[in-house]
Amino acid sequence: MPVGRLCRAATTRQRSTKRVLYGIHGTGHGHAMRGLTIARRLGRHQFLFVANDDAPKVLEPEFPVCRIPNLGTVFKNYRVDLPATVRRALPLLWHRQRYIDEVSRLIDQFRPDVCMTDLEYFVPRAAERAGLPCLTLDHQHVITCCRHDLPRDMWWDAAIQGLTPRYLFRPTAENLIISFYAPPVLPRYKARIAPPILRDSVLALQPHDAGHVLVYQSNSTHRALVDFLRAATDRICYVYGYDRTEGREGNVVFMRKSEEGFLRLLEGCAYVIQGGGHTLMGEALHLGKPILTLPLKAMVEQRFNALYIERLGYGMQADMLTLKPDLLRRFEANLPAYRAAIATGRFCGNETVFGLVDYFIRHGTLPASGEPRVEE
Repeated sequence: MPVGRLCRAATTRQRSTKRVLYGIHGTGHGHAMRGLTIARRLGRHQFLFVANDDAPKVLEPEFPVCRIPNLGTVFKNYRVDLPATVRRALPLLWHRQRYIDEVSRLIDQFRPDVCMTDLEYFVPRAAERAGLPCLTLDHQHVITCCRHDLPRDMWWDAAIQGLTPRYLFRPTAENLIISFYAPPVLPRYKARIAPPILRDSVLALQPHDAGHVLVYQSNSTHRALVDFLRAATDRICYVYGYDRTEGREGNVVFMRKSEEGFLRLLEGCAYVIQGGGHTLMGEALHLGKPILTLPLKAMVEQRFNALYIERLGYGMQADMLTLKPDLLRRFEANLPAYRAAIATGRFCGNETVFGLVDYFIRHGTLPASGEPRVEE
């Protein structure tokens, strides 16, 4: 839909207290679901999203979206396809001024009071040009805004891949980091850390242990995972996100994409096997489910998440390419200890985040401390 029509649609909605222009990273659904949950809860304000790729189909049923290209990651065979990612990024960066100008025109039409960005490139730059307050709200800036004690084998990757959130998606003057782990914030950044934002459908679940395993591996076609599951456990393993969507091999059942079915199996699983994505980790931990995480080596954020899963005693990390059956047996033997550690954590930050975001929207800044409530 043309920008002008979207803006007219936004301004004809019931007038809210404040107007918010919200840039959303389009790869996957996690960023869009976070933005949708926030916009639903803060319904007194008027939201207009800037997004592309996967995000609009999550957001457009309920909120207006202006489709503007954004930087994103291309995956192939459980790896980051670096050449394809670079080929996608270079034209956008070369013509970045054109897209910043497009967002600037959107600001002139929509007249937002504040801007927000969840790993989106153009909105914070247009906001800076317009002199508007901009809040960075994502998980990725836990890498750049916080101090970490990293193992040696992560030093180089953290330094190189950390350039992306440090410079391409650089922190703004106000930063709200959504994370199940909370390392100390570096003094040069103004940042708050809050627990994950959970969907209403997850909050409604009644967790129990029906004995099965939930496996989610996006961007995966590795045969090694199926062989590993068949050799390592007798539990039924329901697999989502694989290159097959139906059929069964021994104890491995391939599942067709279904949010309702996925949540039902998450609710009753004994534990979760997943990549390194933060959104599912937060949901699983909230439900008390231990995690065996198989992070993408080329995605430093996933490696940070996996490191803290293991460091905090919530589960174990492993390399997809070197899986051995005894690893899963050791993991299953430690399930009681993992569950005990998870029981001490706090994994739902909805009201904290809603209150902080509402405060920012109304005041253009985050409070230095405290957890303000949403003004109804």
